[in-house]
Amino acid sequence: MTGAIGLARAADDADRNASHDRQRHVPGEPGIWVLLFGDMLVFTVLFTVYLHQRGARPELFAESQGALNRALGATNTLVLLTSSILVVFATRALRRPELRYLARRLTLGGVLVGACFVGIKAYEYHEKVAAGITPSTNEFFMYYFVLTGLHLAHVIIGLIVLTVLSTLARKPEPTTTHIAFFEGGACFWHMVDLLWIVIFPLIFLVR
Repeated sequence: MTGAIGLARAADDADRNASHDRQRHVPGEPGIWVLLFGDMLVFTVLFTVYLHQRGARPELFAESQGALNRALGATNTLVLLTSSILVVFATRALRRPELRYLARRLTLGGVLVGACFVGIKAYEYHEKVAAGITPSTNEFFMYYFVLTGLHLAHVIIGLIVLTVLSTLARKPEPTTTHIAFFEGGACFWHMVDLLWIVIFPLIFLVR
């Protein structure tokens, strides 16, 4: 009887330790977080400068903001959120052997949906240039093209990363290193999504 109780306690301790280890799990390699935080710091500085300049010339910024296509901005928000969700599912599928066959399909789905962002943004830029709006039009549009253009570059890089991850997801038995690399790439894509969630209201909505 005492032995059975001891075994039960040992099993409970093992479950608690396993649960604790899962809670402490940090996705990706440590180096990717240095890159992510550094990237977000750069954007934070740009956001701060933008808000400072907006406070100095609120009328110009508010009037110029009226020329933006909010419907396209909102659509791109949904596009990135959908793509990011697919990548989340792909990461979970890669960790589970019985669902691993879905990882590549979900990752490619994230790539295809994310690529729609590039097409929509290209159309939006074409719309602005056709109307005679360029970075030299005024200070607001200079920040508009800089912030959205820099983010677009991150989207393109992220799509390349996801394409590489889709080939990695084909492995029937990925190693711990492979999974960590996949998680790091997924975290980069989630950061791209997060940045747009800040940029969209900041540039398109806040008055």
